[in-house]
Amino acid sequence: MNSAPAQQRDTILVVDDTPDTLGFLTDALEHANLTVLVATDGASAIKLLAHVTPDLILMDAMMPGQDGFETCRQIKTDPAFGHLPVIFMTGLSDTQHVVQGLEAGGVDYVAKPIVVDELLARIRVHLANARIANRTRIALDATGRFLLATTEAGRLIWCTPQAEKRLRDALPDFSAARFVLPRNNSLEVAGRVLTFTFLSRTGPDEYLYRLTETGGGQEEAFIRQYLSLTTREAEVLIWIARGKSNRDISDILGISPRTVNKHLEQIFNKLGVENRASAAALAVKALASRA
Repeated sequence: MNSAPAQQRDTILVVDDTPDTLGFLTDALEHANLTVLVATDGASAIKLLAHVTPDLILMDAMMPGQDGFETCRQIKTDPAFGHLPVIFMTGLSDTQHVVQGLEAGGVDYVAKPIVVDELLARIRVHLANARIANRTRIALDATGRFLLATTEAGRLIWCTPQAEKRLRDALPDFSAARFVLPRNNSLEVAGRVLTFTFLSRTGPDEYLYRLTETGGGQEEAFIRQYLSLTTREAEVLIWIARGKSNRDISDILGISPRTVNKHLEQIFNKLGVENRASAAALAVKALASRA
C-alpha cells in the first residue's frame, strides 16, 4: 500500500546580518516544519530570489549598507514578488519605523527580542492569506479576465495575462515594474482609450481594477450618428467590424455576453440586416465614407 505523499513544506527566507539571530530563527522555523533559506544582506537576498521564490520573507529592518526597507522596496518593484509577504524584524518599535516598513511593502512587523510562538502565528496567518490571494489570481487568469491590481499609489502589483497583453499592445514600452495607473484612470494612445475601472480593495494596499478599451470615441460617435444607433450599439458594432467575438466584446466593454447579444439584435433591426457580417460590412462602408 502506497503511503500518503508528504505535505509540502513552506519556504521562509530569513534576511539578517547577525549570525546568532540567523541560527536562532533557523532552528525555530525548521522545528516548526518550515524550510529555511538565509541571506546575510539585502543584495544577497535579491540575488537568491533570481533562483528561488520563497513563500515568505523575514527581513531584518536595520542592516549595514542597504537596510531592509530599501531591500523590500527593490523586491516589490518586480510584479512577480508583489504578493510575497515580507515581515520586518527589528529592535525599533516606534510608529515611524512601523509605518516605514508597511510603506516599503511589508505586511507585518515583529520586535526583537522575538517571541517564537508569536512569530510563528503571524507567519501562518500571512502564508494562509498569500495562498488565498494566489488561488484567486490563478482563477482570474483561467477565466480570461482583463484585471489588474495596484497599490494605493497606483503601482502595478499583478495583472492577468489578458490585461498584460492589452497593455503591451497599446504601450510598446510597457514595463510591469514601471507601470503606474494614470491619475484619471484613463489612457489614450494612438486612438485607443484604455479605461481602468475600480472594482474593490483586495488587500491592505491592493486595489483591483478592470481594464476596458474603446477606439477613442471618434469612430463610435460617427457610427452612432451616421447609422442612428445608441452609443453602446455603436461601440458594439465597431468591435464587430474589427472582427471581435461576442466574448471579446463582453470583456472589452465590461458588459455581459447576453447584453452584447441584445445590442446586436437591436443593431440588426435598425440596420435591416440578418447577421454580423452584413452589419460589419455596413460599418466599414460608413467609416470609409468619412474619409
